[in-house]
Amino acid sequence: MSQANHPPQHVAIIMDGNGRWANERGLPRLAGHKAGGENIRPVVKAFADHGVRYLTLYAFSTENWNRARVEVAGLLGLLGRKIDQETQAFHQENIRLVHLGRLDRLSQRMRQKVKGAVELTKNNTGLTVCLAFDYGGRDEILQAARRIASAGIPGGSIDESAFARYLYSADIPDPDLLIRTGGESRLSNFLLWQAAYSELYFTPVLWPDFGPKDVQEALSEYRHRQRRFGRI
Repeated sequence: MSQANHPPQHVAIIMDGNGRWANERGLPRLAGHKAGGENIRPVVKAFADHGVRYLTLYAFSTENWNRARVEVAGLLGLLGRKIDQETQAFHQENIRLVHLGRLDRLSQRMRQKVKGAVELTKNNTGLTVCLAFDYGGRDEILQAARRIASAGIPGGSIDESAFARYLYSADIPDPDLLIRTGGESRLSNFLLWQAAYSELYFTPVLWPDFGPKDVQEALSEYRHRQRRFGRI
């Protein structure tokens, strides 16, 4: 079925290309991550203006801990500053913030920041922005399986709907459109369960350069897709 005149309810983005953006300009990688962080607000607004109800941003994967220590520390510092700078603004714009991923490997101070942002905005009714931080698709499925086992739920009573309730995204609809910036064409352990029938859109545009025009192009491409969900 064509998606003409129907914007995706949920868009997920792998925000790739910050490091290459910085390298092209002779800047340190952290400058690219900073530019990428500054690009989040206008992209959020662009998707909200197009009627998207959920936006999930892949900010830090479970594998990113393996990067150089200075880069990891820089990314964590950027996250803390962005939470401090943007939470009140998002709250005033009626945006709900949700965290997808683990919290146990973050510092206590960072955990408090994340929980505070989620708590402050939990009753907002506008766009829901899901920040996937310390997130991995395989880890999410593994953690869900462990929680189901701990709950003592009989295997015979577990169907797809029951399993999905134990994922980080339990109350979030599956993404209709998954975008990856930066020219790579892979999922990189992102929303492996949820993206089973997502439309995939890959663009060479590096994340710090991904703007309203690119949002429009991605949504235009989506409107021309035929979504059959296994049907003819």
